Amino acid sequence: MRARRSGSGRRWAAGAVCGVVAAFAGLAVAEPVAAVVRPEAFPVTAVGSAVVDLTPTAVREWAIAAFGTADKTVLTAGVVAALTAIAAGAGLLALRSLPAGIAVAGGFGLLGAAAALSRPAASWKDALPSLVGGLAAAGVLWVLITAATRPRPRGAPPGGAWAMDRRGFGRLVVGVLAAAGAAGLAGRRLGAHGSAGATASRADLVLPPPAVPAPPVPAGADLRVPGVGPFLTPARDFYRVDTALVVPRVDADTWRLSILGEGVPRPLTLGLRELLARPLVEHDITLTCVSNEVGGPYAGNARWLGVRLADLLREAGVRPPSRGGPADQLVARSVDGMTLGTPVETVMDGREALLAVGMNGEPLPFAHGFPVRMVVPGLYGYVSACKWLTELRLTTFAAYDAYWVRRSWAQRAPVKTQSRIDTPRSYAAVRPGRVAVAGVAWAQHRGIRRVEVRVDGGPWQEARLGAADGVDTWRQFVWPWEATAGPHTLEVRATDGTGAVQTGVRGGTVPDGATGWHAVQVRVTDPG
Repeated sequence: MRARRSGSGRRWAAGAVCGVVAAFAGLAVAEPVAAVVRPEAFPVTAVGSAVVDLTPTAVREWAIAAFGTADKTVLTAGVVAALTAIAAGAGLLALRSLPAGIAVAGGFGLLGAAAALSRPAASWKDALPSLVGGLAAAGVLWVLITAATRPRPRGAPPGGAWAMDRRGFGRLVVGVLAAAGAAGLAGRRLGAHGSAGATASRADLVLPPPAVPAPPVPAGADLRVPGVGPFLTPARDFYRVDTALVVPRVDADTWRLSILGEGVPRPLTLGLRELLARPLVEHDITLTCVSNEVGGPYAGNARWLGVRLADLLREAGVRPPSRGGPADQLVARSVDGMTLGTPVETVMDGREALLAVGMNGEPLPFAHGFPVRMVVPGLYGYVSACKWLTELRLTTFAAYDAYWVRRSWAQRAPVKTQSRIDTPRSYAAVRPGRVAVAGVAWAQHRGIRRVEVRVDGGPWQEARLGAADGVDTWRQFVWPWEATAGPHTLEVRATDGTGAVQTGVRGGTVPDGATGWHAVQVRVTDPG
C-alpha cells in the first residue's frame, strides 16, 4: 500500500513537472518570435499589460505606493507565478485526459494572443508569439505526458512512478529544457540585435546647442543639507511611473512625429533631424506624478532641452480656444499606444512647454522617452509628460477621453502645492540639540514663496529657502530645530507664488492629486 501511494505521488509530481516544462518551452519558443514582431508582444508582457489596463485604479495606486518603481517587476513575477500554477495544473489534468491538458496549454496561448491584440498599437502580428508559444507548449506537453505514460516494457519491475523509466524521463526533460534554453537565448540575441539600431542612434546623437540656453542654477539653490537630494536630479535617480512593462527602444533615425487633427490647417510630419533644426530651448522644470502621495518620492527636477511646443503648433496653424481655435485638447500618443490629453490653452499660454530631446545635457534616456517626450511645467505627468512621443492630435475634451481619464482621473490636472520633509526621516532617532529639518517644496508655474515647519502642532516657523531657479522648479528649505528629548511630530507646509497656502486637508491621489501636510514622527533620545 505504501509503495502504491509513493508511486502515485511521484506520478502526480511528474505530471506537474511536465506542465511546467512545457510552459517554459512555450515561452522560450515565443521569445524569438516576439523579437521579430516586437518585444511588447511577448506573452508575459502582453498579459501583464492587459492586467494593468484592467486593474482598478485603487488597486494600482496601492501597488505604486507599496512597491514604488518595482511595481512592474512585481506584476511580471505575479504573471509568471500564475502561469506556473496553471501549467502545473495542465500537466496534472493531462494525466487524466491528455486532450484536456493540451487544450489548457493551447488555451493559454490564445489568452496571450487576445491580450496582445488588445493593446492600443497592436497589429495581427502581435498574436503570433503567443500562438506559436501555445502550440509549442501543447506539443511539448503531449511528448512528455506520452513518454511518461507509455506502457511498461515486458519484464520491467513493478511499482514505478510512471511507465517510462525515471532516467529516461529525466533525460527527456533535460533535453527539452536545453532546447528551450537555446531558443530563449536565440530570442534574447535577436532582440538585442533588433534594438541595436536604437542604441546606436542614441549613442551617435549629438544635441545642438540651445538657441535659448538656461541660465546657471543660482548659487544657493542647492542647500547641500545631508539627507536632501541634489537640486538637479540625475537621470538615473529620476522617478519613472508608467504602464510600459518593456521600455520602448525607438530608433531615432526612423522616428516620426505627426501633428494633425481638428483645427490643423497645415499638418506636419517631422523626423528628428527636422525637429533638431528648429531653435532649441533649455529650461529647468520639476515634474511630478499624480500618483505621488503626500511626502512621496515621485517628483524630480531636471534641465530639459527641446523645441517649444507652441511654436510647432502655430507652424501647423493651430489657434488656442481663446483665439477662436476649435480644439481644446491636445492628445499625445506614445509608440506603445498610451494617450495623454493636455489643454491646448495651457501649452500655448507662454510657458516653456517643450518637446524635449535632452535631459541634464544628454539625449533622453530610453526609460525617460528617447528620442522625444513632452514636458509641460505646471501639469501632472499624466496630462502632459508623454514619453516616446509619435503623434499630437488636436481634438476636444468632449470628443475624446485619454487613457487615464477613462480610469477615473480628471481631464485637467494642474500641479498642487506640495512640500516634503526629507530629513530627518520618519521614525528616525535623533539626538537633542540643533537638528536640520530640510526638504523640498514645489508649485510649478507658480513658484514657492515661503515654507514653514511646526513641531507637535505648535506655531509655524518660517524655514530658510534655497535660491529660486524660476517658477517651474522646486525649492529646497531648511529650518534649524532645537530638539528636546521625547517623541515629536514635525509638519511642513508651503505658500506658492500667488500667496495661496498649501491646504492641510488630507486627500488621496485620485482624481487629480493628493493634498495635505507632510508629517514625520521622530524620537529624540539623549545618549547619556
